[in-house]
Amino acid sequence: MTVRQDNDALSAGLHSVALHLLRRARQDDASFGLSAARLSALSVLVFGGPQRLTRLAELEQVRPPTMSRMVQAMQNDGLVAVRTAHGDARAREIRVTRKGRRLLERARDARIGHLATLLDGATPNETRKIAEALVVLKALLAEAKG
Repeated sequence: MTVRQDNDALSAGLHSVALHLLRRARQDDASFGLSAARLSALSVLVFGGPQRLTRLAELEQVRPPTMSRMVQAMQNDGLVAVRTAHGDARAREIRVTRKGRRLLERARDARIGHLATLLDGATPNETRKIAEALVVLKALLAEAKG
């Protein structure tokens, strides 16, 4: 097998594992009463700070009208607050509320707890290998951004 074939096979395996992990996480997410898309947008606001509507739509890879509807629903639920952006009366800035932050943190804790339970079944050697792979993947992702 060539290096490229090895990388293609490894990539297919990573893709499959990532999909299965995300499906399990979505099962946990459902218990919080929000869609994965809304939890993702909340995550951007919690960890990335306030965002203008157009930037939030860009980060979440949706069209601004779609994000506008999502933000309106989250605002109705008290998860975000929308204000006029500083310096531009036409732009709207979305901020997470305390309620939204608490909800996102609980959902994140549930996801992490689920993963930790899954890892409880790994041997110390397997856990070390996963940790090493995580370091490599983070570095590769950082290089790809730059």
